[in-house]
Amino acid sequence: MPPPKPRYSPEHRFPTIQREEDAKPPLVPRWAIIGIFMIMLFYFVTAASAFLMPVTLGLLLFFVFVPFRRLLSKFGIGASISAALVTLGMIALVVVLGYFISGPIRDIVDDSPQITSRLEERLRDLRESVRPLEEAAAKLDEVTGGGAQDQEGDAPPPPAATVAATEVVEQPAEGDKPIQVEVKTDESSTLASVMAAGPSVVGQIVFTLFLLFFLLASGDLMYLKIVQSFDSLKEKRAAYMALREIELALGSYLGAITLINAGLGLCIGLGMWIWDMPQPLLWGVAAFILNFIPYLGAVTGVAASFVVALISFSDIFTPFMVAATYLGLTSLEGQLITPYFVSRRLRLNTVVVFVTVALWAWLWSVLGMVVAVPMLVVMKVLADHIPGLEKFGNFLAGEDPPALEDEDEEEARDLVEAGDSAETLAEVSSDTAEVVAAGQSQ
Repeated sequence: MPPPKPRYSPEHRFPTIQREEDAKPPLVPRWAIIGIFMIMLFYFVTAASAFLMPVTLGLLLFFVFVPFRRLLSKFGIGASISAALVTLGMIALVVVLGYFISGPIRDIVDDSPQITSRLEERLRDLRESVRPLEEAAAKLDEVTGGGAQDQEGDAPPPPAATVAATEVVEQPAEGDKPIQVEVKTDESSTLASVMAAGPSVVGQIVFTLFLLFFLLASGDLMYLKIVQSFDSLKEKRAAYMALREIELALGSYLGAITLINAGLGLCIGLGMWIWDMPQPLLWGVAAFILNFIPYLGAVTGVAASFVVALISFSDIFTPFMVAATYLGLTSLEGQLITPYFVSRRLRLNTVVVFVTVALWAWLWSVLGMVVAVPMLVVMKVLADHIPGLEKFGNFLAGEDPPALEDEDEEEARDLVEAGDSAETLAEVSSDTAEVVAAGQSQ
């Protein structure tokens, strides 16, 4: 029998479900089951991050490069060759980018002793500047009785140091009995952490490229299997239209963001060169990459530029101006350029974007922040096409989304073949509608 329809009681703001008089309440509330499921889901996503991260990135890149594969197929180029071109192109891009930034990074490594000494000198100067405040705080503590109490009582124990290894050294004493001295050393370092994580990162990159190659080389098989998994013809066509709109949305968003970030990186590199900052090319590349992370990328760039300028220049005015330049360029990009060039229907709720970026940063660290917004774009497209999720799509959108239209029925293979020859979303809708009309006439 169909479930009872919800009714609104005058004393409650939320709808209540009518229950039969003889029906027993559930042993476990539904909200408890949902809560336990969400906790287990978050744990699974975090624990399986080494597998889920490259899979997610590979699927997102697949939707981005499918239009390119479809374009090459019109010139007689097979899906396998197109997949090889895309994969080799991405490898070449990474190699060229690494070649250009390897020089500045090598210079930084060579100058690391001078950078370290300069940083210690700047920290010493800053400590000298705040020493009067420390002395005033010590005198105030003395007047209020804190100093006397510290002198009468035992001195607080020194803070415990984090150790990575313990070595026992025997030293001869005046007597025959030796004294054992524990020498504690900290062998952990940032370089060691990076080297330890290197094989894992390389493995994930290789896995992502192989997955992208196989997805593109399969041609329309992925779309065909997804469309065939639905029962009615109406649902099949709706699923195929959703897949094509995900292509368009991700391609438009990532394409516009990539071009904007490239321009921002160029401007910031020129700005760092004007301020005579070290390695302006590296700053431009860093700005290009960091700007893929909403909000936090710009904050990281501003803070990093201020710290490096503080080390590089002897005055305090120049570091503030360098940071202000970085902040001004990123603010101009975020407030004017990006809203103008990014399609209005791809704009998302800023609060949802910020919370989602923070959530995926907690789950998957840096890569989670990068893929957070593209996944939101996919979720919004799916919410616009799945009945019952229109309100969720409206919540994700920065403006009211367009209303959904009734979809006609369509066969899976005919839909994929008809839509494969179309370039724009309007042509896809027109061609598939013709197939629907032909199917209904039979």
